[in-house]
Amino acid sequence: MITALANAFRVPELRRRIFFTLAIIALYRVGAHIPVPGIDVENVQALIEGQAALGLLNLFSGGALEQFAVFALGIMPYITAAIIMQLLQGVIPILERWSKEGEAGQRKSTQATRYVTLGIALLQSIGYLTIFQDSLRTVGGTIDWLASIVIVISLIAGTALIMWMGELITQRGIGNGMSLLIFASIVARFPSALWQAMQVGNTIMVFVTLAIFVFVVAAIVFMERGQRRIPVQYAKRVVGRKVYGGAGTYIPLKVNGAGVIPIIFASALLFFPAQIATFFPGVAWLSSLGNALASGWLYYALYASLVIFFAYFYTALVFNPIDLADNLRKNGGFVPGVRPGKATVVHIETIMNRITLPGAVFLAIIAIAPTILFRATGVTVLEQFGGTSILIMVGVALETMTQLESQLVMRHYDGFFK
Repeated sequence: MITALANAFRVPELRRRIFFTLAIIALYRVGAHIPVPGIDVENVQALIEGQAALGLLNLFSGGALEQFAVFALGIMPYITAAIIMQLLQGVIPILERWSKEGEAGQRKSTQATRYVTLGIALLQSIGYLTIFQDSLRTVGGTIDWLASIVIVISLIAGTALIMWMGELITQRGIGNGMSLLIFASIVARFPSALWQAMQVGNTIMVFVTLAIFVFVVAAIVFMERGQRRIPVQYAKRVVGRKVYGGAGTYIPLKVNGAGVIPIIFASALLFFPAQIATFFPGVAWLSSLGNALASGWLYYALYASLVIFFAYFYTALVFNPIDLADNLRKNGGFVPGVRPGKATVVHIETIMNRITLPGAVFLAIIAIAPTILFRATGVTVLEQFGGTSILIMVGVALETMTQLESQLVMRHYDGFFK
């Protein structure tokens, strides 16, 4: 790995992309510590400590929510908008048409996602303003409406800036911009949480927790790199005096083809009731529902079910066996023992469904088991760094390394993976 990193810095273009990405992430972290005007930060922190849902939202914002910074909304409005756009593709014909128009359609879909993100950011900022209204600095004993408008505009502007920075990383950096910002938010909270856990005094439990953390990371890497290879043979063709084809290859199908997306989708969906509850702080049952969906056994059951569902859903969305079988037929390829056409489609679909199930179940177990173990050990400070956080961190790290790997191999350097 050290050699691969050294090779990456030897390539001028990759070096510029890496430094550009690090600069954007640093700017993102600076914005997470700039509070909006008119807010008493101490009251905000006290309120967040008493609610599990707000604590998880604070984790994904990288601690920006407890500072009520301009980046307090984090990347979650964009993730929620992306989920809505993905789900609406099967309902709204124009969105489905955009998904099939290549780069031009992708630009239209991205622009629509931006507008939806700003709309969600507006609603969420008003919700935060409602739930944190007691933390507003008052003028003459009454809430300053002008300060409220400034707060809402600041939060929306912060969300727009986060979107812009994520797209800059994707276009001019090392790619995977939005996921890297989530990665940076989670990692930024890890050192302080570990230090607080060590101050509690139960050092043995801290080391046990770290050992569990290392084991979970190793298991995730093992599953993320797992593949099911379908053998493919190409028929020989004689063109003039040359013979083409006849070579054998394979189709690599990942055990976890959806990557970290099911975790992000499931988390965003479970956070949604908590976000709705911020609009109605006086409704006790809605607040209780939001907290129940952010912790406890109901959270575990729904979280596991949603992870499995989104694993199948997203895999079916991005993987089209019909197009794959058609491309094989056009290029003279076939799966040994399987007839071309519909039989090949059924064969690929069957294999994909079989390998998606253990991958989805693994994601669900890893997402839930560490959190339960953290609670059993009593190290409650590290509870927020359970399976969800670890999966996102490891998944994003592997995706980023894969992208750098392709760039290094293209330039005839050894990559990260052997």
